[in-house]
Amino acid sequence: MASETRIVRAACPHDCPDTCAMHITVEDGRAVKVRGAEDHPFTHGALCTKVAHYLDRVYSPERLTHPMRRVGKKGEGRFERISWDEALDTIAKRFGEIAADDPRAILPYSYAGTMGFVQSSGMDRRFFHRLGASLLDRTICASAGSAGWKSVIGASVGTDPEAIADAKLILIWGANPVVSNLHGWRFMQQAKRQGARLVCIDPWRTQTAEKCDLHLAPLPGTDGAIALAMMQVLIAEDLIDHNYIARHTLGFDALAERVRSCTPEWAAPLTGLPAEAIRALARDYGNTRPSVIRLNYGLNRCAGGGTAVRNIACLPALVGAWREAAGGAVLSTSGNFPVDTAALERPDLYPNADRFPPRTLNMSPIGEALLTANDPPVRAIYVYNSNPVAVAPDSNRVRAGFAREDLFCVVHEQFQTDTADYADILLPATTQLEHVDVHKAYGHLYAVANTPAIDPVGESLPNSEVFRRLAARLGFDDPALFEDDATIAAAAFNRRDARSLGLADDLARQGWARLNLPRPFAPFARGGFPTPSGRCEFFSQTLADQGRDPLPGWVPPRESPVSNPTLAARYPLAMISPPARNFLNSSFANLPRWRDKEGAPTLEIHPDDAAARGIAEGTRLRIFNDRGAFHALAVITDRVRVGVVAAPSIWWQKFSGDGENANAVTSSALTDLGGGPVFYDCLVEVALA
Repeated sequence: MASETRIVRAACPHDCPDTCAMHITVEDGRAVKVRGAEDHPFTHGALCTKVAHYLDRVYSPERLTHPMRRVGKKGEGRFERISWDEALDTIAKRFGEIAADDPRAILPYSYAGTMGFVQSSGMDRRFFHRLGASLLDRTICASAGSAGWKSVIGASVGTDPEAIADAKLILIWGANPVVSNLHGWRFMQQAKRQGARLVCIDPWRTQTAEKCDLHLAPLPGTDGAIALAMMQVLIAEDLIDHNYIARHTLGFDALAERVRSCTPEWAAPLTGLPAEAIRALARDYGNTRPSVIRLNYGLNRCAGGGTAVRNIACLPALVGAWREAAGGAVLSTSGNFPVDTAALERPDLYPNADRFPPRTLNMSPIGEALLTANDPPVRAIYVYNSNPVAVAPDSNRVRAGFAREDLFCVVHEQFQTDTADYADILLPATTQLEHVDVHKAYGHLYAVANTPAIDPVGESLPNSEVFRRLAARLGFDDPALFEDDATIAAAAFNRRDARSLGLADDLARQGWARLNLPRPFAPFARGGFPTPSGRCEFFSQTLADQGRDPLPGWVPPRESPVSNPTLAARYPLAMISPPARNFLNSSFANLPRWRDKEGAPTLEIHPDDAAARGIAEGTRLRIFNDRGAFHALAVITDRVRVGVVAAPSIWWQKFSGDGENANAVTSSALTDLGGGPVFYDCLVEVALA
C-alpha cells in the first residue's frame, strides 16, 4: 500500500523575532521533514539550524509521555507513572483546598516557551482568572526596554524590518541578529551590499559585530550614556531636523538643557569608549539618511535598562529619521498587531475581587516570592512554558524556594527540566507539531497560523486542554473555559481593527498573513505617535505622574567599578551572560545535538585579565560573588574587553557539570522601569577551580 504524504503549514513557536512560517512533511502520520516556508516573505524558505532539526525535539527519547507523581525528595527528579485522571484529580483537590482559604496563594508561572496565543495566553489566563489566583508580571526578558520605548514612542511600533534593506547607516545596538534574528540579518546584509555602513554597539564582539564595519564595545550597562552624549553632539552641532522636532515632538527645549553637559568627554569614563569615537558616531548618524537603529533586549538587562532604551528611542526624531521607511528604529513590531487581549484572556472572569483584591507578583525575583512571607504566602505554583530554576536570576534562592516541602508544584513540560525535578505532579506537554495555535511576531509584520501535523506523542496534552479539564473538575461552568482551540485562535486579533482586514482569510488560505499596513510602511513619517500627546515624547508626562524622571537621563549600573568601587574591589569583572548560539534561552540545551555543539560551559576572558590570574586556555574556572558560584572552561579572547567576561548561556544545571549555571551569580534586583531583571549588571571574580 502506498504511503500517504502531506504538507502541513506551521509556525515556529520559539522566543525569536523571526516567527518563521514552516512546512511540515508528514508520511503515514509521522513528521519526516521540517523546512521554512518558501512563500513567506520574511522566512524566505530558511530556518535556523535549531528549528531545522526540530524533529530531534518532537521525537526525542527524553520526551515526557505520561503524567507522573514525585516519589523522591524535591530536586531529585524521581517520579512514578500515574494516569491523567489521578494527576488532574490531585491538582484540582489541592487547588480547591487552597482557593477556599485564599486563591491568591496559587501562582501561575509561564513565559515564552511557546509564543502562540492559544497555548501561552488564552485558556491559561482564563482559568487562572476564574480561579482568582495571583497574577504574574511577566518581566523576565523585555519589560524594561518595552517600558522605556513606550514612554517615548507610545507602543511597540517602529521601522518595518524589511525596509532596513534600503538604509544607509544601521546601528545594531545590543543585538546579535546573526544568532538571534537571522532572517532580519538578511535585510541588513542586503543594505550593506548596497553600500550601507553597519555599526555594532555591544560589550561583546559577537558574530554580528565581526561582520560590521565598526564595533564599539562599551562597558555593560552604559548604553544610556552613549545615547545622551550622541544627543548632546547632535544638538550642539546642529545636526537635527528642526521642522520634524517642531511638528512632531514634545519637550525638545527641556531635552536640550538636560543633555547640555552630557558631552562625549563626560560619557567616555563611564562607557570606556574614547570621546572621539562617540562624537564620530553621532556625526555619522546626524549626517546620513536614511539611518536606522536596530535594538534588541540585551541592553535592557541592567539597572538603567529602561532609561537606556528611552534615551536611544529619542534619537530618530531628533534627526528626522522617521521621515523615510528605511529610517527610524525598531525594538519590537509586536504593537502593530491588533491583539484582542480581553477576548483572549477574559480578566472579567476574576471572582470575589472585593474579598480577594487581585495581587500581582513579579516573575523575575521568583526566589524571593517563594521564600518571603507574602500575604498570603505562595502555597502552590503551576509552571508551564518556562524553566525558572534554570533561567531566573539568583538561582540558589530560586532552588531554595522550589524545594519547600509545603509548596505544591505542578510542572507541565515536554522534558524533565531543572524545574521539573521539583514538581509534585509532572505533566507531559505537546510540541508545536501537535496542537493548534496562532502567532504574532515581534520582528516583522506577518501573523502565522499553526496547524497540528501529527497526533500528540504518548499521552501529552496541550496547555489549553489541561486547563479545560481542570476547570471542569473545579466545577467552573463559564462557557469561555471550554472553548476549543480553533475558537480561541479566531479571537486573537480584533477583527474590527483595520489592520486585521483580510487577516483571517489569508491565514486560512496560506498559513500566514501580512497586517493590513501600507507598503512602504513609515509609521511616523508625519508624526502620529501613539503617545498621549500624539508626538514623540522627549518629555513624558506619564512618567512625571508616576513620580519618575520625565526626561532622558543617566542611570548607572548597580554593580560597576564606577558606581560601586567597594564591591568592584572584591569582584572586579563585569559579567554578561548572552545567549549561546546553539541554545534559545534554556530550550534545546538538553538535546544532544546542540549540547554537543556547545561542548561545555565556557567563560570568555581577555588575555590581560587571564594573565593576571594565571589562567590558561581551557582551564577550569570558578566564577563567583556573594550570591554564589559556577564553573566554566576558560576561553581567552579579545572578543571581550579588559574588565569584562562573557558566559554564553543558558545551560541546564543538570548538564553543566557542577549543578550550577551563570544564574548562580546574577542578581534578582530590578530595573529602573518595567521591573525587569538585571542579568548583565553583575560583578564577579574568577579563579582557577
